Amino acid sequence: MSHYETLIVEKIGKVDWLTLNRPESLNAINTPMVTELRDYFGGLMEDDETRIVVMQGAGRAFCAGLDIKATNTREYEPPFGGGMGFQGYLAEVYLRMRRCPQPIISLVQGPACGGGFAFVLASDIRIAGRSARMNAAFIRIGLSACDMGTSYFLPRLIGTSVASELMLTGRFLDAERALATNLVSQVVEDEHLAKAAQSYIDDMLTTSPMGLRLTKEGLTMAIDAGGLEAAMAIENRNQLMCSRTEDAREGMQAFLEKRAPEYKGR
Repeated sequence: MSHYETLIVEKIGKVDWLTLNRPESLNAINTPMVTELRDYFGGLMEDDETRIVVMQGAGRAFCAGLDIKATNTREYEPPFGGGMGFQGYLAEVYLRMRRCPQPIISLVQGPACGGGFAFVLASDIRIAGRSARMNAAFIRIGLSACDMGTSYFLPRLIGTSVASELMLTGRFLDAERALATNLVSQVVEDEHLAKAAQSYIDDMLTTSPMGLRLTKEGLTMAIDAGGLEAAMAIENRNQLMCSRTEDAREGMQAFLEKRAPEYKGR
């Protein structure tokens, strides 16, 4: 899609700044937004120009979760969704976030609830504004808190004990506790979120394109690896792939010459 209605994608160099753009509804998720997110994240696999994605919300919220009013109207009936209707249709977004090779930085301000919380969890680096309030809202509306990957991501990120507390109660997690539980890397004033992201962007852009992509892939696969040997098999495969590139030779030469490498993605 060259034009989105519920998203803004601003390309700045090698970075996509992806903004959920339904501020009047706190960026709540409706079917058009899901369709556009599926399209955007699905296209990243073949996009060698975009190296990093920064995800944020317009206005005073990151994403308040499902737009319940919208999903109760015929206008928003989703496509097939793998036979599971809207459930499967939305779930695919989080899978595509993890499949895409670009690291995703989420900038969280205000509410990040339910499916919006899951967007945060599916990211690679999370930075919270002081106003951030996150929760597994599903359980507060008569559903299970095990939804949109939350039961997979949250225990792995913060441990089973705190994850159980949050998922069984639907309690909110504020910015300071998110930092204390290692869910986010940093807490800053809301107006400084973009500036905080830039330092991570700058560091990642000093790496080789293949090295960065295969590091995300390796981390994702190692989390589910059957043991040390399985994880090392992935590492060995990725390292061999990287070591045979021109960028690897340039990186080593630059190290010896005490200069910044000039990577060309080859």
